[in-house]
Amino acid sequence: MNACGVIVEYNPFHNGHVHHLEESRKKTEKDCLIAVMSGNFLQRGEPAIIDKWHRAEAALKTGIDIAVELPYAYAVQHADLFAKGAVLTLHALKVDTICFGSEKGEISPFLKAYEQYHKNQDLFQEELKRGLSRGLSFPEASRLAYQTINLTTNGLDLSQPNNILGFSYVKTILDFNTGIRPETIQRTKSGYHDEEIHHRIASATSIRKEIVSGQMLTEKAKETIPAATVEALNNYQKETGLWHHWELYFPYLQHVVLTRSLTELKEVHGVEEGLEYRLKKTVERSKSFQEWMEKLKTRRYTWTRLQRMFVHLLTNTKTADLKPIHQQSSVPYVRILGMTEKGRHYLNQVKREMEVPLISRIQEYEHPVLEMEERAVHSYYLAIPAEKRERFFRREIQPPVILSRTQG
Repeated sequence: MNACGVIVEYNPFHNGHVHHLEESRKKTEKDCLIAVMSGNFLQRGEPAIIDKWHRAEAALKTGIDIAVELPYAYAVQHADLFAKGAVLTLHALKVDTICFGSEKGEISPFLKAYEQYHKNQDLFQEELKRGLSRGLSFPEASRLAYQTINLTTNGLDLSQPNNILGFSYVKTILDFNTGIRPETIQRTKSGYHDEEIHHRIASATSIRKEIVSGQMLTEKAKETIPAATVEALNNYQKETGLWHHWELYFPYLQHVVLTRSLTELKEVHGVEEGLEYRLKKTVERSKSFQEWMEKLKTRRYTWTRLQRMFVHLLTNTKTADLKPIHQQSSVPYVRILGMTEKGRHYLNQVKREMEVPLISRIQEYEHPVLEMEERAVHSYYLAIPAEKRERFFRREIQPPVILSRTQG
């Protein structure tokens, strides 16, 4: 058996993702589809609408053969670190190909762009550091650095979010000599950040907005997601009484900022360039998470950057904790969330060749990355009523989801 990897968040799993899986299987002709999926907190610094277990099960019922977790240390980071964690996780699982969605939809411009980047890598890094030192966001500093090395002349628009992520995947694949073949398919219908539903294939942003704004699964939203996701969303709300969004965490974040010193705040990853003072100044004048964000946001402090900072505040993740992890050239382990029978057959085939531990329960292995994961789990479930939390904490020490062939 051979495998194609996909890098996903499934927040929630929708019809566009079904299209991605169908086209990935068709384009790569691989036997097994492996998804490396963000856990309970996501790349743009948001809590997932439902937890990783429900999202993974919906994906397994709709085309994925194996779902593994992208560690928190990589999941809530800028594109290059997110890509590094995801690609190296799939590399550890011996995938032949990674297929990602992009606005471009052709792989050759990504490969040409990499050649240009590789030839001018030192200049790019100098310009990137210069932009970051001027207070630019990572995406803006990267965009200007790419312009400096004339990378955008190769017909790849690196202002588009999926092109940015795709190029980060290709860079990681080639920089680490993984031997993985990158492929891409074109995103259809909706844009990544579209906030309104216009088609059966809609953006995850628009679907979440439709669901969370009224705290109900409308017929309009149901048209954009497969039956397994409808089931997962309904089950999660029935079990917890909610779908996750930032406002639920506002009191906890207030408590963190009000009770920690400026020095303690400054140690948290993402609290940089005097943000600790701005947090203290605005915390008591804000009545909601939205209002607090609007008081904090500037050209220097983008919405995404601030959201990531808030995730790290919530989980007490420090820059000093992350730095040694990000310097490693491999992931510390691969954690299985779920699999079909086909997926289990593939894992049995490759696990003896794997160079990092393959784990299924959080207590099976000791590592600082898993300790960070455990903090993220506890922080995420703070939104759930206290009397319901224990069963969700127990889920972390139970075996992964295994679906029979008829289910998968």
